[in-house]
Amino acid sequence: MRSRRIHVTGASGSGATTLGRALADALALPHHDTDDYFWKPTTPPYREQREVGERLRLMREMFLPRADWVLSGGLGRWGDELIPNFDLVAFLRTPHELRMRRLRAREATHFGEDAVGPGGWRYEETAAFMEWASHYEDGTREGRSLARQEAWLAKLPCPVLRLDGSRPIAELVAEVRCALNG
Repeated sequence: MRSRRIHVTGASGSGATTLGRALADALALPHHDTDDYFWKPTTPPYREQREVGERLRLMREMFLPRADWVLSGGLGRWGDELIPNFDLVAFLRTPHELRMRRLRAREATHFGEDAVGPGGWRYEETAAFMEWASHYEDGTREGRSLARQEAWLAKLPCPVLRLDGSRPIAELVAEVRCALNG
């Protein structure tokens, strides 16, 4: 039986984690998200990054040796060691305005509307994150950008499935399943 090691990626707010979870559920595979390896568990979250070596060590221990899994999220250059493990990469492109609406809603759901609003304890961090995420398409901020992701995708030895992140998740899952069976 052929392995199913799938990486789902895109900009913040593209729907990569949502698709990754749905795909893992549909295929009865374990789901992992890069944020769980990138960030140390802190309260509040997203305050302290793990060292690259620690991220990769945890991934090697948690899921990389297994035949089947779904990994969602961005890897940047720090995750190039993982490339030989991918059987398929699903890349989501989602319109800017939709991404930003999703991110605002996600922040409010995760931390609370009052926390991310003006005067809230998470307001400054949320504003900085939204500002950073808003520059994905133009690439004028450090970190993930469309140009950097396109360059990364171009060097992958596995198939890359390009998907419209504004489409319903069920349709996207069906398209990935079809690509896996093709």
